Amino acid sequence: MTMDLEGYKKKAAEEDDWAPGWDAIDACLGPVYGDQKPRHYGTQMQKRALLGGDQYLDGYSVYESAHGHLHIVTYGMSALYSDPESFGGEFSGWGYEMTIRLPPCAEEDYMWAIDMLANMARYTFTSKRFFEPMQYISAGGYPIKAGSDSKLTGLLVVKDPELQGADTLHGRLDFLQLVGITQPELDMATEGKAQELADSIRKADPFFITDTERADSYTG
Repeated sequence: MTMDLEGYKKKAAEEDDWAPGWDAIDACLGPVYGDQKPRHYGTQMQKRALLGGDQYLDGYSVYESAHGHLHIVTYGMSALYSDPESFGGEFSGWGYEMTIRLPPCAEEDYMWAIDMLANMARYTFTSKRFFEPMQYISAGGYPIKAGSDSKLTGLLVVKDPELQGADTLHGRLDFLQLVGITQPELDMATEGKAQELADSIRKADPFFITDTERADSYTG
């Protein structure tokens, strides 16, 4: 979409609810999911950080992949709404939205993942430290799914295997996927072998699905 700053300001003045960043995310999802209507979970306004709350994301969409899994996508790591100061930036907000893929499950069984994504967003916004591919995150020996006995005690960051990024009115937008990993896999990543680990996982699971029931490790 070609637009100069004056055109941007004009459209923003004409459309109070214009959200070019939100539209950019949906445009990236379109080639994968077509007209599928996802289950969307919006953050309550009074809980958002701008109003003094502790929620830094505006919402989450849950798609049903044709490959037999659930795909959760965040809204809010990038710049969603019309803002002349965001126009033409190098990156849209933090430059990415987060995703995670899970086996098919009921709504109550994936809310933990939404809570986890909220925590990851809170970390970035409060610490000013963003994520990049091949970074890893430790849960301190605890399961990433709180209250469970899952063997997944860490996360690996990879590029989402399906969603292509885009150059938007607010700057570059990419999609980073969080993948649950076991303690041996986390140890492998800390030894400087994150790419090797990602390659091993990809061979067995090209979509990097986080299955909290998984007990085996892709440590070769």
